[in-house]
Amino acid sequence: MLRLRGITKSYGDLRVLDDVSFDVRPGRLTGFVGGNGAGKTTTMRIALGLLSKDAGTVTLDDAEVSAADRRRFGYMPEERGLYPKMKVLEHIVYLARLHGFSKADAAVDARALLERLGLGERLSDNVETLSLGNQQRAQIAAALVHHPEVLILDEPFSGLDPLAVDVVAGVLQERAAQGAAVLFSSHQLDVVERLCDDLVIIAAGTIRAAGARDDLRARYSSRRFELVSAGDAAWLRDEPGVEVIAFDGGYAVFDADSDETAQRVLRRAVGQGDVASFAPQHPTLAQIFKEVIQ
Repeated sequence: MLRLRGITKSYGDLRVLDDVSFDVRPGRLTGFVGGNGAGKTTTMRIALGLLSKDAGTVTLDDAEVSAADRRRFGYMPEERGLYPKMKVLEHIVYLARLHGFSKADAAVDARALLERLGLGERLSDNVETLSLGNQQRAQIAAALVHHPEVLILDEPFSGLDPLAVDVVAGVLQERAAQGAAVLFSSHQLDVVERLCDDLVIIAAGTIRAAGARDDLRARYSSRRFELVSAGDAAWLRDEPGVEVIAFDGGYAVFDADSDETAQRVLRRAVGQGDVASFAPQHPTLAQIFKEVIQ
């Protein structure tokens, strides 16, 4: 497990990270979200050893991360860093060889990965001739080709169309299923919410929320419920402690001032007729994000 504890970083009088602490667990996808300038890239570069920290620790499996450990990392920066004149397959094979793969193994793994990422027809193209989206896929291949145990990806979905997002998401899920610890940042909150197991929200250099996605959704849930029934739910408007948010015949969304109120509504709904469903509504990641950064 990659663990950050008490990470602090300042530039002169400007503190850009303040006591940043969170975990990136093996076999799980951790989404790292925050606005521009929140500290995501700085945090990731410190974890990778590309940037010094003023205080705090970065450990892997309870030991301080060493230079040798970082060879087990895969990193995709937000800025593209491939050699534009190299052919796509040649480039990824070259990177695998730098990590100690034999020429034959590097070629097999690089080809399979590029094909999985949808670049099978571009293997002999120079990197500079690829579209921006395909350059992004090649950059992801560069981070993955050596089968890293820890993956740190800065905006991996930037510039990708929806189909490409699904392809890349599938590849990251496969790597997590194989045991990799995956940390990725993204401004596409809907993708993060759909893909990640854990969430870390940062604002102004401080962690505002961190934990399992479903735990955070439960933690920030209000008492908002959805009722679907066979009868007319207009009676909800007269229930004490209830604020109706949406209403259409037997369908209603409402806020209750207590759990007891919600249970009273459910009992009355059952008495009025068949209840198809009655369930709490959990907030979206976008709603949680807005709440915790205020």
